[in-house]
Amino acid sequence: MILAITVLALLVASGAALSSASAEIRELDITYVKAPLNIPSIVQKRMELFEKEFGPQGITVGHPEITAGPKQTQAMAAGSVDFANCVGGTSVLIAASQGLDIRIIGIYGRSPKAFTLLVSDPGVKSLADLKGKKIAGPKGTVLHQLLAAALKKEGMAYDDVQHIEMGIPHGVAALFGGSVDGALAAGPSVADALSKGARILFDGEGLVDATTVVAVRGELLRTHPEIVRSFDKVRRASVAFMKADPEEAFCLTAEETGLSVEQVREMAPLYDFDPEIRPSDIEELKRTQDFLLEAGLITKTIDVESLIEVVKP
Repeated sequence: MILAITVLALLVASGAALSSASAEIRELDITYVKAPLNIPSIVQKRMELFEKEFGPQGITVGHPEITAGPKQTQAMAAGSVDFANCVGGTSVLIAASQGLDIRIIGIYGRSPKAFTLLVSDPGVKSLADLKGKKIAGPKGTVLHQLLAAALKKEGMAYDDVQHIEMGIPHGVAALFGGSVDGALAAGPSVADALSKGARILFDGEGLVDATTVVAVRGELLRTHPEIVRSFDKVRRASVAFMKADPEEAFCLTAEETGLSVEQVREMAPLYDFDPEIRPSDIEELKRTQDFLLEAGLITKTIDVESLIEVVKP
C-alpha cells in the first residue's frame, strides 16, 4: 500500500510539471471501456488519476463510455475523442487504412484466454459440429479474428459457419434463446453464461493474443507531446497501483462491474496489462492486418510499425 500511495503522490506532483505549451488545451476526452475486465481503466477513473494529473493545469477530463472500437475511432476522426484508452488493434488498423491520423502509443493488454466461443448444446464437441450453423458475435473485432483463426486451424472455411453480426450481450442472450448455436464472448459475459449452463468450446490461446492498444490522435501527439507523456505516466501508474495493492484494485473493479471480488480475483490472471510494446505485439498486429485483408475488411495495407510511437518520459 505504501508503494501505491507513493505512485499517486508522484502523479499529483507531476501535474505541475506540464509545459506551458499545454495552456491552450482546456479539455481532454479519454474513452472509458471497463469490459471485458479493464482493471487499469477502472482504477484510473475511480481514483481520478487523470484529473489529478491534468487538473492543476486547468484541463478538464471527460470519460466518454464508447465501448465499440469502430465508434472510438470514428469519434477520434470527428475530434471528439483524444485518446482511445483500450481499443482493439483491429479497429485501429481499419481506421488507419482508411486514412485516419492515429498513433498507437502503448499496449493496453493481452488476454487470449478471456476471448471465447460459447455453446450450450452438449452435442457440440468441436467447431466442426457447428458447420452450417449460426454463431453470433461482433465483426471486425478480436472475436471475429478468433473465429476465423479457429476455423482455419480446423481446416474449415469462414463460410462454413453463419457468422451473425451481434454485440456480446445480445449474442449470449441469443444462444440461450436458441436462435444461434454459438456465441463469441469475453469478460463478465462469459462468467455469467457459464453460471447459467453454457460452456467454452475454445478460447484464444494459441489462436490470437487478443491484443488491445492505447491510441491517440496524431495531431495531439505532434502538437502537444507533453500531454501525451503525462497521459502515459498515468496509465503506467495505474498498472503499478494494481501490482502494489491488488486487493484494492479488485474491490474497485467489483464495485464498477457488479462482479464479486472473488470473481474479479479469479478472472484477473487471464489479463496481461504490461504497457510495454513488445516485438511479439508488433507481430500480432501484423497478423491482425493479414486477417483484415483476407476477410475483406480492409483493401489497403499500411506499415504497422509506422503507426507506433514509443512515448519517452
